[in-house]
Amino acid sequence: MPWFPMFVQLNGADALIVGGGKVALRKAEKLLPYGPRITVVAPDFCPELEALPGLTFCRRSFADADLQGPPALVIAATDDKALNHRISALCRERRIPVNVVDDPEACGFLFPALVRRGRLSVGISTGGASPTAAVWLKERIEKLLPPRFADSLDRLEALRPTLKAEVSDEHARAARFRAAFERELAVPAEPAAEIPAGHVALVGAGCGKADLITVRGLRLLRQCTALVYDDLIDDGLLDELPADARTFYMGKRSGHHAAPQGEINAKLIELARAGHRVVRLKGGDPFVFGRGGEEALALRQAGIDFEVVPGISSAIAIPGEAGIPVTHRGLSREVHIITAHTRAEQQPDYRRYAALEGTLVFLMGLQRLENIAADLQAGGMAGDTPAAVVSGGNSAHRAAVRAPLSGIAAAARQAGVEAPAVIVVGPVASLDLYADLL
Repeated sequence: MPWFPMFVQLNGADALIVGGGKVALRKAEKLLPYGPRITVVAPDFCPELEALPGLTFCRRSFADADLQGPPALVIAATDDKALNHRISALCRERRIPVNVVDDPEACGFLFPALVRRGRLSVGISTGGASPTAAVWLKERIEKLLPPRFADSLDRLEALRPTLKAEVSDEHARAARFRAAFERELAVPAEPAAEIPAGHVALVGAGCGKADLITVRGLRLLRQCTALVYDDLIDDGLLDELPADARTFYMGKRSGHHAAPQGEINAKLIELARAGHRVVRLKGGDPFVFGRGGEEALALRQAGIDFEVVPGISSAIAIPGEAGIPVTHRGLSREVHIITAHTRAEQQPDYRRYAALEGTLVFLMGLQRLENIAADLQAGGMAGDTPAAVVSGGNSAHRAAVRAPLSGIAAAARQAGVEAPAVIVVGPVASLDLYADLL
């Protein structure tokens, strides 16, 4: 008997996974893009599972009380068959949808082979008869879809309210919708990137919304089989992944490192040697204080084929978002990009930058803003030099604060600016091109 396909709204719903191994990891990776609140219960968790963002972990054995609430769905993913069957029986008694790995008879629902392109989800199931057949069909559907199908859906969705208001006749409206869809299909397809297996692409995602990534970067993302990604990545980019792509969160933020750099290097090498087409997705540009150079060297030394796809650096994009050009005729003919992030035992001296002309851009320097301003003035820079502190892109708290160098630290503190933020010092910091155009 075939299984009936359903599409369920999981955004904000509670989901329970019992088990902490690689199978639980794969189930969590499939669920995460659909927005549920996932709780994982197990005595131990594999590192890749623990690295996934947004999960709640309970390091203990399963208890009947875990089904109170109740959760919207339950996944039994342990290697204890008796426990899996017990969880299945409890869920069926409580009418909770349950999936038991590798045991269709104990399941209340199955995980389909998924094709996902933005808002599009295609689920394929053979009722447990042949997962291989489901994957075969999924791969062929993925090849049939135009590369920018998700973008087309977004445009068609935006068109719906206008057509509903303009065309009252249902049949005429349907014809207009059909014509709009066919125009979307007529858009020339992108050429395939043809990424070889065992390959790593170091891709800069740019700063801010998902559509700031390069066309090349997006193609690679849509064809990868494994993604290693950082903080400050727009969630919309994760929607572009093939449904079966493995994801590894290894974000690095000041004071909160999800993984040491050596571990990230090792993961890239491990995935490539396993035959994956890997995308290492980094905010901004990989080579502007993003440690892309270290990763490239590690890959080269390991004999791994790799490429680099540049992105828009926060040093340029974030000031630009606030209407500050880092160069401007008559004000600044040069720009200097400086990292303020150093090892804790080092005490950086910023006085030497005071003699530089043009624009100074400091990255990762919000915690040292007072020291930066004081050192620049001690080095001979005038206290009335324009300065700005800007947070934007995917920052949780967006702000653009302008003040003279002597008062910029106090102004940023009063405004409650939060990291990550970009510090700009020089005449261009006084500009706000958006305001000046009003």
